[in-house]
Amino acid sequence: MLLRHAIGAALRRIRLLRGLTLKDVAERARVSMPYLSEIERGRKEPSSEILESVCRVLDLTLERLLVEARAESTGSARVVSLESRTALARRQAAPHRQTGTALSLAA
Repeated sequence: MLLRHAIGAALRRIRLLRGLTLKDVAERARVSMPYLSEIERGRKEPSSEILESVCRVLDLTLERLLVEARAESTGSARVVSLESRTALARRQAAPHRQTGTALSLAA
C-alpha cells in the first residue's frame, strides 16, 4: 500500500469518527473540498503544511496520523472506544462549550 493511500484512509476514518463532513474539514483547514477528497482517496500527496492544517482541524498530531496510517497499511486500524463516542456525543450536544478533551482512538 502506498503511503498516500494509508494517510488518506486514516484521515477519512478519523474524520468520520469525529462526525465531521468533508466540507467541515475543508473549510476549517482552508483546503478545497475536491482536493481534500482526492487526499482521502489517496490520489494526491499533500504537502506537510496541508497535512498539518487538516490534522489541526481533526485535533490530531502529524505523529499520530502516521501511526494511524501505519495501522491502515497493516490492516489493524483502530476503532473508537465507547468512552470516546460518549465524549463525542457530549461535545456535539454542547458545541458552544470547550471541554478540552480530544476524541482519542482506542489503543
